[in-house]
Amino acid sequence: MWDDAFPSFLIGLREGLEAGLIVSILVATLVRSDQKGRLPQVWTGVLAAIALALSFGAVLTFTAANLSGTAQEAFGGTLSVIAVAFVTGMVFWMRRSARHLSSEIREKVTAALAMGSGMLVVTSFLAVGREGLETSLFLWTTARSAGEATGPAIGAAVGLVLASGLCWGLYRRVLRINLTKFFTATGIVLVVIAAGVLSYGLRDLQEGGVLPGAHTYAFDLSGSLDAGSWYATLVQGVFNLTVTMTWLQVVGYVGYLAVVMTLFVRGLRVAAPKPAPAAEVAAAEGAEEGTAAEEAVGAAPRRNRWLLPAALVAVPAVLATAVIAVSDGKRAAAGTVTVSDAQADCGKGFNTPQPGRQTFQMHNAGSKTSEVYLVNPATNAVYGEIEGLAPGTTRPLTATIGSGDLAWRCVPTGGDAVTSASVHVSGGQAVKAVLPVSEDDLKGPLDQYKAYVNGGLAELLTLTQKLQADVHGGDLAAARADWLTAHLKYSSLGAAYGTFADLDKKINGRADGLPDGVADKDFTGFHRVEYGLWHGQGAADLTPAADQLTADVADLVQKFPGQDFDPTDLPLRTHEILENTLQFELTGDTDEGSGTNLATAQANTAGTRELLTVLQPLIEQRSPELLATVNAGMKRLGDLLAAAHRADGSWTPVQQLDARTRMQLNGTTGQLLEDLAPIPDLLEIRKSA
Repeated sequence: MWDDAFPSFLIGLREGLEAGLIVSILVATLVRSDQKGRLPQVWTGVLAAIALALSFGAVLTFTAANLSGTAQEAFGGTLSVIAVAFVTGMVFWMRRSARHLSSEIREKVTAALAMGSGMLVVTSFLAVGREGLETSLFLWTTARSAGEATGPAIGAAVGLVLASGLCWGLYRRVLRINLTKFFTATGIVLVVIAAGVLSYGLRDLQEGGVLPGAHTYAFDLSGSLDAGSWYATLVQGVFNLTVTMTWLQVVGYVGYLAVVMTLFVRGLRVAAPKPAPAAEVAAAEGAEEGTAAEEAVGAAPRRNRWLLPAALVAVPAVLATAVIAVSDGKRAAAGTVTVSDAQADCGKGFNTPQPGRQTFQMHNAGSKTSEVYLVNPATNAVYGEIEGLAPGTTRPLTATIGSGDLAWRCVPTGGDAVTSASVHVSGGQAVKAVLPVSEDDLKGPLDQYKAYVNGGLAELLTLTQKLQADVHGGDLAAARADWLTAHLKYSSLGAAYGTFADLDKKINGRADGLPDGVADKDFTGFHRVEYGLWHGQGAADLTPAADQLTADVADLVQKFPGQDFDPTDLPLRTHEILENTLQFELTGDTDEGSGTNLATAQANTAGTRELLTVLQPLIEQRSPELLATVNAGMKRLGDLLAAAHRADGSWTPVQQLDARTRMQLNGTTGQLLEDLAPIPDLLEIRKSA
């Protein structure tokens, strides 16, 4: 939680101090001008600005909650980018204005006093309102990137309380702070944090379909770093850097940091300002000297003096309520629905809803983390779901309600599913639902695929034994040809990688990350043999590697039939095989000299096609249009890869592709990954009562 709190603490401290200094200067100016009677006008503007900031945060929260998952990603990503723009502008503005803040505000207050009471309210409202809107927007994006609100809320609260204390100390002349140094130091840290928020926002825009490249990864360290470790959590919470990032995220992060930090530091050197002592804060100047009598507020009658303040505070809240009501559309006040492993409590609070889009607040009153589904109890069709709802927590579930019977299904971790009493809805339109998949539904496809893998492994053993014989006989030309044949066979069994466990690393591991690289003793398998065959090593050097490869394949052939094969791997691997292809093969990252990455990509495509074949009945039953789209994408990718196969039987290395062809190949693969992405969710196993 504390790693998520730090960015919010910093923004709360900095923005709170800015707003507090502005208010202190406004108050001190009035006190020194013998205008204490006009202080209520300042506080009216301040309260109105706070109301506006809170209302803005409410609008963001409730608007996002009523969007679809994809739209939420696009909405959040857009606001993250806007927040970065605001914070960047704020950092540069404060760097320029810290030394002259007092004099500028004094001039505005003097002008407002001359123009009447209303202008003083507007002046304080505008001065504080900008800080409030920036704070609301940045805190909202920070909480969204953290995935929870508690840590960011605590951080912001602590920062605002500390800022209030600092402002009071400055006002009462018990503290002296070099504001120029303070805003410079916090500005540098905020630039780093803003780079992370920008990176997170770009990822949201990719997942929302606004920007391309959602599956074009710059790096994926999930295999070597634990994303749940304390250090990974700390880095992600503070800097928004994750173990897996796309190229767009990396370019955005590095580009923003390089450009903005350079300009910020260069501006400091060019300006070379003198240190700004605390005395420059007008709040500390003579704050205790003003003793003149209070003046009446404006020329309005006494009974109307609070009419304008009340209106300024109430209007933002009313407008926020109106925006939230409009964003709800046809959604009725669905209320809170109880999630529990007790039959009598599951779905408690669920009354007959009105047709249309609605948001239910799902509260887990049980003692176990649970999944909850809105279902048709007769067909088990799913209209909405939440996974991982922790005990005592509440999360919104948005669903479109059509005609028919509806019920809630509560599935506690490690417990039996229970289904609430059903209600009947009339007058709605037909709504598309997800037809659930059970383990029995996947049993047939799983058996088919296991038979395919077993047959492929038997053939693989024969091919690696032939490669071994070539090496033993010193026929390295034949070994190169037989190496490719054997490696392509292994690459076509992609869905089984999760079950091959440690043997996969032995058979097809890379030298990346090993202490001695390609010379490391733990570098074994196909890529070790490839390196030797295409880097001039003789038969004597290659014999141990070829023998080890054959022994590991034989071990796999023996162990695979007795290993567990998770049925959920099947739909998941339809996407993951080509994701690895895009990350490793189409970048040439796994090439150890043979230049056959595109041949491996073609084998990966064949493995994906085999998966789609065994899953076709399940996909076609639930989304025939998706299957047609995927099949068209598979054909486009297959045609592009086939074009890289030369007439003499060799393959064009990835590095030798012209820029247009490479871009087309990457783009086609990326689009196919987008098309394949819904399949794991579509075929997710859901528990029925």
